[in-house]
Amino acid sequence: MKADIGLIGLAVMGQNLVLNMNDHGFKVAVYNRTTARVDEFLNGPAKNTQVIGCHSLQQLVDKLESPKRIMLMVKAGEVVDIYIEKLLPLLSEGDIIIDGGNSLFTDTNRRTQYLREKGILFIGAGVSGGEEGARHGPSIMPGGNKDAWPAVKPIFQAISAKVDGEPCCHWVGENGAGHYVKMVHNGIEYGDMQLISEAYQLMHEGLGLSIDDIQKTFSEWNKGVLDSYLVEITANILAYKDENGLPLVDSILDTAGQKGTGKWTGINALDLGIPLTLIAEAVFARCLSAQKDERVYAASVLPKQPAAFAGDVETAVATIHDALYASKIISYAQGFQLMREAAKEYQWALNYGEIALMWRGGCIIRSRFLGDIKAAYDADPELSNLLLADFFADAMRAADTGWRKAVILAIELNVPTPAFSSALAYFDGYRSERLPANLLQAQRDYFGAHSYERIDRPRGEFFHTDWTGHGGKTASTTYSV
Repeated sequence: MKADIGLIGLAVMGQNLVLNMNDHGFKVAVYNRTTARVDEFLNGPAKNTQVIGCHSLQQLVDKLESPKRIMLMVKAGEVVDIYIEKLLPLLSEGDIIIDGGNSLFTDTNRRTQYLREKGILFIGAGVSGGEEGARHGPSIMPGGNKDAWPAVKPIFQAISAKVDGEPCCHWVGENGAGHYVKMVHNGIEYGDMQLISEAYQLMHEGLGLSIDDIQKTFSEWNKGVLDSYLVEITANILAYKDENGLPLVDSILDTAGQKGTGKWTGINALDLGIPLTLIAEAVFARCLSAQKDERVYAASVLPKQPAAFAGDVETAVATIHDALYASKIISYAQGFQLMREAAKEYQWALNYGEIALMWRGGCIIRSRFLGDIKAAYDADPELSNLLLADFFADAMRAADTGWRKAVILAIELNVPTPAFSSALAYFDGYRSERLPANLLQAQRDYFGAHSYERIDRPRGEFFHTDWTGHGGKTASTTYSV
């Protein structure tokens, strides 16, 4: 009997996806560039399963039912293209290649078109949930060539996480849509992690709370509106003791790594003109953390002024809760607004309610209010910003005062909170009927004759002023809105 699907790449995610597929009754053939890992897998985690080990790509292809379905779980970038080229001579028209890594969506656009011309179907699937999710039910975001979806759907929806019986896996859209949605997911993940870290630092360094007290706070928060995977694991991390009996987190170097998906999200937001301020600050915060030696030196040259907290701790913690909740809503609002603009730009028919549903289980950013996001888009599929939905508007109004107090407290205590602060600035900017861009536009016209619109004339009419009295009357160009 031949295998239902083949998988290339037996790192942690690949191995766990294979075991997940096996648990759901699918026969999987596996291959790894270092073939010794295939044998180790079969004699270890995959022992006594129906997984088939292969020592060559030809052997892998020969073991598969037609149409042949092959999933790549390899490093994003050039490696994916290398394997595509190696597989092409071995495949027939109608066979399917699936890229389950964190590929840049433009690469998936290119690969989908390239393989379509050769008669091969391609799917770029974002997979979220880490090791645990891959093993027991991830969130899967497939896009690419829709003709491949019926052949892949039964496997993906079977192995994905379920919420209220619904699989956290639905078709996202053509070409790179699946990987794009996964990219935005990761951007929101960057934002969530930074926000939680700022709450932790404000309580620890600012209020002087012990790690144990902060751990109890996060555990309590996870029972309410902040209920989420990342808050849950934060409580678990803070509870973990090192060999010396002290919290392990205190012994971890404060330099954060990144693999690029958050940066990609920020770059794309700049390309599309969407103010993704919180996620961009989260990326920059990781960049700043990486400058450890320079920060240590700067701390000696530019020491912080002593600032001790003298207020009511319980009240202060409540304001930090509100800041975390409101900022988290901003992160999702900006992410969904970016996807909305991308759908227009790239001509995708994204279903934002289904995206929220896919993120409700299995993935890293799963949280309680994703159900409320789905409800908001079910009520109004054309909703321009989550902040305008009743549920989130009410939540922002309720958190507003505490959020501001938390940001002020952080400033007074010399604790950096770039994500809290930028989220608040965005919130105030988004709901401002008038911003100082009128002065900015006058400046542009003054030095560059870029022209401006007037509030007493129809939109689309542009004017230029000879500000100095010795300039010309000809405008340079109109600005891009």
